[in-house]
Amino acid sequence: MDVVSLRCPVCGTGVTGQFVLDEFFNLSEEQMKFVKVFLKHKGNLSEVQKEFDISYPTARNRLNEIVSTLGYDVEDERENEKDILEKLKNGEIDVSSAISMLKGETDEGNQKI
Repeated sequence: MDVVSLRCPVCGTGVTGQFVLDEFFNLSEEQMKFVKVFLKHKGNLSEVQKEFDISYPTARNRLNEIVSTLGYDVEDERENEKDILEKLKNGEIDVSSAISMLKGETDEGNQKI
């Protein structure tokens, strides 16, 4: 659908034309709710997970769906997880590092592990 008319709810003034909508209008009501909670918690997915009572991977997947809906490329999380598990299997990293990497946590230097 195209927006072709805008009207002020207070004074009733109207404007007609072709209006471009932002990508955020492509989000579902549920996705917009997630974005609002995500912003409320300043991007902390752990807090979002608690508020929605969902797992961290579910929260991350919902965020990835939103990013994709907005038209941005989403890194293939499954491939990264597979790489991390392969490094663990080969002894390149220890279990605690693998867990941190799977959670997307950062090291003390604020660089992604």
